[in-house]
Amino acid sequence: MTVLQSYLAGQWFGSQAAKPLASAINGEIVAHTHDDAPDFAAAVDYARTTGTRELLKLDFQERAARLKAMALYLQEHKKELYTLSRHTGATKGDNAFDIDGGFGTLFAYASMGRKELPSGNVLHEGPVIPLGKENHFAATHILVPRRGVAVHINAFNFPVWGMLEKFAGNFLAGMPCIVKPATATSYLTAACVRLMQDSGALPEGALQLIIGGTGDLLDQLDEQDMVTFTGSASTARKLRAHPNIINRSIPFNAEADSLNSAILAPDVTPDDEEFDLLAKEVVREMTVKAGQKCTAIRRILVPQQHLDAFGERLIQRLEKITLGDPDEEGVRMGALASLDQKEDVAAAVNDLLNTSECIFGGNGDPQPIGQGTDKGAFFGPRLLRSTDPHANGGAHDIEAFGPVSTLMGYGDLDEAIALADKGKGSLVTTFATKDPKNAARVIPVLAARHGRLQVLNAESAKESTGHGAPLPMLKHGGPGRAGGGEELGGIRAVRHYLQRTAIQGSPTMLAAVTGEYVRGAEVLETEVHPFRRHFDDLAIGESLLTHRRTVTEADIVNFGCLSGDHFYMHFDEIAAKDSQFGKRIAHGYFLLSAAAGLFVSPAPGPVLANYGLDTLRFITPVGAGDTIRARLTCKRKIDQGKAAPDGTPQGVVVWDVQVKNQDDELVASYDILTLVAKKKGDA
Repeated sequence: MTVLQSYLAGQWFGSQAAKPLASAINGEIVAHTHDDAPDFAAAVDYARTTGTRELLKLDFQERAARLKAMALYLQEHKKELYTLSRHTGATKGDNAFDIDGGFGTLFAYASMGRKELPSGNVLHEGPVIPLGKENHFAATHILVPRRGVAVHINAFNFPVWGMLEKFAGNFLAGMPCIVKPATATSYLTAACVRLMQDSGALPEGALQLIIGGTGDLLDQLDEQDMVTFTGSASTARKLRAHPNIINRSIPFNAEADSLNSAILAPDVTPDDEEFDLLAKEVVREMTVKAGQKCTAIRRILVPQQHLDAFGERLIQRLEKITLGDPDEEGVRMGALASLDQKEDVAAAVNDLLNTSECIFGGNGDPQPIGQGTDKGAFFGPRLLRSTDPHANGGAHDIEAFGPVSTLMGYGDLDEAIALADKGKGSLVTTFATKDPKNAARVIPVLAARHGRLQVLNAESAKESTGHGAPLPMLKHGGPGRAGGGEELGGIRAVRHYLQRTAIQGSPTMLAAVTGEYVRGAEVLETEVHPFRRHFDDLAIGESLLTHRRTVTEADIVNFGCLSGDHFYMHFDEIAAKDSQFGKRIAHGYFLLSAAAGLFVSPAPGPVLANYGLDTLRFITPVGAGDTIRARLTCKRKIDQGKAAPDGTPQGVVVWDVQVKNQDDELVASYDILTLVAKKKGDA
């Protein structure tokens, strides 16, 4: 008998069997929860002390490297999770969403962290704003790790991805977490956590696991902590209203099940490719994870004249779906997560039938394939058709969290939008159209009540990731019934776990706090050209003020001939005189080239290559006879652990460049990024 254990305060905990957890495939007992009562006060204290201390020994870049190491280890051991995942009712295709999708999220955040986050544990969120005429007093914003714990309460449908998509952001942010998976499928989450511990990449106290109930956990939290929840809208409301969460203003983020839509535009006919593409999308969303997805399509809005044809197209596809044990050949849909879930879905379908009729699946489910499946939690697809799409209740209010969707007819696009809005806020809607004008009209209106919108046509379908696939770089969440929260969204997810603070002071003080050069701050000038220093030796604020160069008529003419840029402002004396500048001016890109000629050290050295150019602005025009000079200052260093093709270790240096004229006026401003070698032997 397997008793699942919690991992709290650095120990695996629990030995007395409590609730049995049955396989969704054949009803056999997979594991038991434990009956031992956890000490949640100790767990929270352990997270705030040990977890925070160990995480903040690492910086953003180092935590990103740990994420990648964990993802690689999990990838090597994924077959262990695949075997266990079968008992949740998941097919091999479902595992691509849950298990592989979870690992992919870790890889994505590891990559984003290395590319977008600095070394250190202070994230500067500019711009710096001068607050005085002579720039002695300025302000900016910083983001720093909160000194608390993130509590993640997850749903049963994605026991791996549901944990990892939240964990990736809080881990990068340097915040420890306590994960509470839904009990029904917690055996798979527990197995994943054990692998993460075995990877050796998880700092002590960074991740704790609860098997079973949360007891008085929420009462132990304070203002530095956070709670995130995924599940039903009703449970989200109860948690959000917890007295301690309200009284201490504890941040609460909810991602709730929503009544997502698919809309077929009036310009699409049964003969169009888009007609079949949307039918395929709907059936996929009904059957992947047996329809147990918060993003699944629950309402299908179709022009009235195509309602019968679209229903027939869906039925043709649904008739090919085979239920059964995922290990059996040919099975395309597994079981619901538990027998309790099967009862809930059946009850919801009965309620939906008060406002709709069943046009597929109403005559009972076929016997699922596989031994012992008669004891499993199988529930065949149900396609319903609304008898009154505008009636309150029904599919606009009731969600059958399984392979169930409801067809609705509409007259025009305004009516379709009104029907979609009756869902009171959704995670995602797909709009299938061939006409860009329809997309331009409908999408901005739908956006007010949706977290994500997909425009589907024959072109996008060639590479589309699908209606129901949240991507790490895109926001996941939605307004209203969908919970009003946000997850993922690239580095936005990391910022969610950081504290944003405005700071004021002199530019020198702001530079010291942010770890970045701020214009107006003290600079460090030495006899050594900054381009001659290795990454390791280069100091923030190290600066070079170049010699001067006078721009000539020949410079302007020669650059125009070389580049082919003969814009009138550079060559037409009469037209330029009538312009706002009153004279011919030099090309902006000539100024960039000239500035590079002023500050570049030409001999081979630690600077290996330009990496990019950011924040470029041309501010004051420069004409023949004007004299320019440049100031190059080391603004930021990012130690990404990269190596050049020849194996030379290197980092990224961001340089602040200011080009000024003879009157000390700023004429061009930008950041230049370079790859700079580290000293040999440094990795």
